[in-house]
Parts: sequence; structure tokens; C-alpha cells
Amino acid sequence: MKKLKKVLHYYKPYKGLFIADMICALIVALCDLVYPRITQDIINIYIPNKQMKLIIVWCLAVLGLYAVKMVLNYIIQYWGHMVGVGIQSDMRRDMFTHLQKLPFSYFDENKTGSIMSRITNDLFSIAELAHHCPEDVFISAIMLVGSFIMLAQIDVLLTLILFAIIPIIVVFAFFMRKRMKNAFKESKETMAEINANVELSLTGIRIAKSYTGEKHETERFEESNSLFREARRKSYRYMGQFFSGMGFLTDFLYLVVLFCGGLFFYNGRIDIGEFVAFLLYVTMFLKPINKLVAFFEQLQEGLTGIERFAEVMAEEEESDSPDAAELCDVKGDIAFDKVTFSYHNEDREEDTLVIKDLSLDIKSGTKVALVGPSGGGKTTLCHLIPRFYELDEGRISIDGKDITKLTRHSLRENIGMVAQDVFLFGGTIRDNIEYGRLGATDEEIIEAAKKANIHDYIMTLEKGYDTEVGERGVKLSGGQKQRISIARVFLKNPSILILDEATSALDNETEMLIQASLDELLVGRTSIIVAHRLSTIKNADDIIVLTKDGISERGSHEELLESSGIYARLYKYQFRE
Repeated sequence: MKKLKKVLHYYKPYKGLFIADMICALIVALCDLVYPRITQDIINIYIPNKQMKLIIVWCLAVLGLYAVKMVLNYIIQYWGHMVGVGIQSDMRRDMFTHLQKLPFSYFDENKTGSIMSRITNDLFSIAELAHHCPEDVFISAIMLVGSFIMLAQIDVLLTLILFAIIPIIVVFAFFMRKRMKNAFKESKETMAEINANVELSLTGIRIAKSYTGEKHETERFEESNSLFREARRKSYRYMGQFFSGMGFLTDFLYLVVLFCGGLFFYNGRIDIGEFVAFLLYVTMFLKPINKLVAFFEQLQEGLTGIERFAEVMAEEEESDSPDAAELCDVKGDIAFDKVTFSYHNEDREEDTLVIKDLSLDIKSGTKVALVGPSGGGKTTLCHLIPRFYELDEGRISIDGKDITKLTRHSLRENIGMVAQDVFLFGGTIRDNIEYGRLGATDEEIIEAAKKANIHDYIMTLEKGYDTEVGERGVKLSGGQKQRISIARVFLKNPSILILDEATSALDNETEMLIQASLDELLVGRTSIIVAHRLSTIKNADDIIVLTKDGISERGSHEELLESSGIYARLYKYQFRE
């Protein structure tokens, strides 16, 4: 119920449309209630008395009711659905905004395809429920109450017999609800898993083809597809039990009325017009029941969607401390004071310890390189500075200010990152460079591209800066993408720069071109460079060898070579020729 309340406030912006929809639904229900009474009068009065004029008048009146219903049903179908679409749009906006504020750890634990399933399929189910639930329940309530009143006016005893069967239907529906809810939730979860696997397979289609792994990918997909088929089979089995059971109960209800009504007519308790009217009202009485039965699947889908929406919205956002200050006039002194950090793993009982009791000072304007074996925590250390993850213990400060006492926005605004795995957004080259500082002028974008040695290449393209880069930049080479990411950082012009394996995936010639751009980018900034190619960091002011045990060695290139430790062995191995 609490989760349902969180959705109700989304009706507020569409209150006017919603009320209009309900009024139209009310009038449609009342029109349906009038028709059997008119039929009763035509059969009992106008036809026996051969009052043709009144027969025509009332038939025209019924035709007029049908015309009114047609217009109202159009409003219900069109504007009612637009209420649902509006609610869906607002919920999608809020979920997307919320996702933007979630920490990295959430995306480490949840697949992109699964999140996409929640923001598309689940919200569509909620939108359908948002439209149909109030409308169907309201119309059904009016029809049930109205039918009861009209039926009672014909014969109270027959009406009570009819309504005595209703509790059986309610108990049966309640009994089946929990089974269907669990089955539909499982079905949605497996659908989300399929979406995640499809997204991964399509993203890696080039790898799959190059390693002739199409058959393997198909088999992986079929595994997920089989799980979905089984989950859907279970949900439809319960749904089949529900619908067939409800169908039998409603048919039995109609049979009881037919038998008892016929018996009452046979004994002279009701006349032929009342009997026909009673049967018509029973048909109308069954209509809302059938509507609710048909609505039940949608209800389960929608409630499951609401539950999954609420799960995402309940995830704790990144937040600043109440007294958080802005980071201004950055010099770039960075200090790690007894820092300990572990990755939380939901699938494991214990967290993965990566950094333990690390203390490190990085002076303003210096170029510091991090080297060492994989798993030593180099990339993790870089991610802790912009506070992508929260520390287990210790403190990180910039210019003597604890980063937990700074606003995340101002902290990250002063830090630029260039990673090995360059991500480009769908759009143009201009759009991707401009992401470094949204709202930058064309002149500033071009200047940044020139500094990154990519301007000349861009000008050889037919559309220049308006060239589409394709999904994740597939239309560009690795070196071109990397230089665009460097141009993006030039445009941002941060005080602190982090390069995480920025050139390791490039060929030697491209690396030399990009290294020249990076050297210009590093001037006057506090720079942290993660590198496996030791040739790129020989000129670093300080080289730190980081292992699982912490800082093993520290010094300049020459000092570390003389010490004949880990760095010297790595350097000699790379340049053994």
C-alpha cells in the first residue's frame, strides 16, 4: 500500500483530465443502467397497448444514448490513455533523474539491460494500470451498485439470491491474487535478464563475430529465453486457473438467475417485462465482473511494475553533507590519510578489500604516476578522489579540505578524467567535445580540438564537427575517440587531471600523437597517471608502485631503477630488447 501511495501523487498534474475521464465513465455507466428499464416499459406497456409513437420515441432516445456513449467512450479511450502516458512520462523522468544521482556501486551490481527494462516495460505496465484501474473500478462500482438497486426494485429476493454468490467470487479472486503476483514478478525479472543479455550481446557483436561466437551467444540467449518461457508458463497457468474459474462462477451466476427468474415468472411473482429487464440487468451486472476479471492480469502486471519502480526509487542517492562547501580556487594538493576501501559484493558473503590503510601526499602541480600489477588498486584510487565510492575508513582531502565536506558537483567540476575505455555519446563530434563544458562556444570547442590534435582530421570529414560518431563512437578509430575525449578535458580545463591507461590500447604512432596532446594538457595541473607502458611516465615527478600490500616503492624514474625493485624489474622486462 505504501508503494502504491508513492504513485498516486503522479495524478496531480492531470487532475482535470482525470476528473473529466471519471465523469464520462459515470455517464456511460448511467446510460447502461437506463436501457433495461426502457426495454421493460416497451415490452410491458407500449407493445401491448400498440403505442407505436412512444415505441419510436423511446427507440430514438436509446439511439441518442448510444450516440452520447460513443462520444464519451472516445474521450475515455483517448484522454484517459493520455493521463496514463503523462504519468508514465513523469515517472520515467523521475526514475532517470534518480538514476543519475545513484552511486557507482548501484551500476556495478545491476545490469544496464535490467535497468532499461524497469524504465520501459515496467513503467508501461504502470501507465496502463494508472489509466484503467480508477476507470474500471469506478465504472464497475457504479454498475454493481446501480444494478443492485434496479434489480431490487424488480424483486428483492431474486436480487439477494444473485448477490449471495458474489462472496464466493471474491474469495476465489483473493486466493489466486498472491500466486499470480509472484508469478508475474518472476516473469518481469527474467524479462529484465533477457534485455540485459541482449544488450550485452549486441554491444559486443564485433567481438562475437571476430571470435565466431555467434552460436555461443545464441545458446546463452536461449538459456535466458527458456527461463522466461518457464516463468511465463507459470504465470499463465495461474492466470488460466483464475480466468477459467471466474468464467465458471459467472456462468453459474447467470444460470442461477435464469433458473430462479424463470421459476419466479412461472409462479407469477414477476411478469415477462420484469424478467427480460432482470436478465438485462444481470448481463450488465456481469459486465463489470468480467471487466474486473479481464483487468486482473493488468492489475498484477501494474502492481509488479510499481514494486520494481519503488525498489529503484528506494535506492539511496549520492548526497552532500548539510554543511558541504564549494571547492573553489583549487591548487591541487591531494592527501590520502589511512584510507581503507572495499567493494561490496551482493553475491558474496565478504566484501573485496582493495586498499588498506593507505597514506599518500600529492603536491600541487606535480605529475604522479601509479604503476604496479593488476588488482593493486590503481584505478580504484583514482575513482576515490572524485568520490565515486565512499571510504570504509580514513580521509581524502584536497587543499586540506575533506572531500566529504565538499559538494560533489564542485569536487567533480575541478577533476578531469581520461580513461582507456573512451565513451562517446550518440550524436556529433561537436556534441561530444562540448560535453566537457556544456554551453561552450564553437571557437572554444575548435580550440580544444586543436590542442588535442584532432581538429585537422575533423576538417577532412564532409560534415566536419557535425559528423555523427555512431553508437559509442563506432564510426571512429580508437585514436580518434581518445583525442576527442582529450579535447573534452581541454575544454573542461580542470585543476586536477586523472589519466587511467589513456594510451595503452593505441598503436605506437597514434600514442606518440596523443602523448604530445597529453603533455600539453598536463602543464600546470596536478596529474595522476595510471600506466602500464612505463615509457609514458619516465618524466613523472613521482612514480608510485602500488600493490595489494599498499605502496611498495616511490621515487623518480632514475631512483627506482637504481633501487632494483619491482619498478626496475618491470622496466627491464618491457625494454629487454
